[in-house]
Amino acid sequence: MGSLDAGSLDALYRRWLFEVWEGDFAVAEEILAPGFTGHWPDLEVHGPAEAAEQVRRSHEYFSGVRTGLDAGPVVGDGTGGGMVAAAWTFHGTYRGGVPGATAAPGTRVSFRGQDIFRAEDGRFAEYWVVSDALGLMTALGAVG
Repeated sequence: MGSLDAGSLDALYRRWLFEVWEGDFAVAEEILAPGFTGHWPDLEVHGPAEAAEQVRRSHEYFSGVRTGLDAGPVVGDGTGGGMVAAAWTFHGTYRGGVPGATAAPGTRVSFRGQDIFRAEDGRFAEYWVVSDALGLMTALGAVG
């Protein structure tokens, strides 16, 4: 695939946000490198399948998942590919099951976050995410 221009990196990110996160988990195999590493605040995943599984877990707790792009993607040059940064909002309906949560199933929630990706050879090779987990857990009644 080679390196990506700004438009291609923008399109790649939009596939992550609007296809993978909204439930088309197979897209992860197309847009993430085989040696992909994802850095969540409390977890590191390796490869497209583990990344897709991490996203799928979110869908176990929330139905009707929709994502919004709040800022970006901002694209920059990087060694062998490029960098992408963006801010997003997650929306979903709570299904239940989050440890410590007191919110009733059916509660609508949203929370915000930021992504940074490093691309290499036409796919995303590395990922860092920061999200408002405290805001989410507060909305679910797990913290006061």
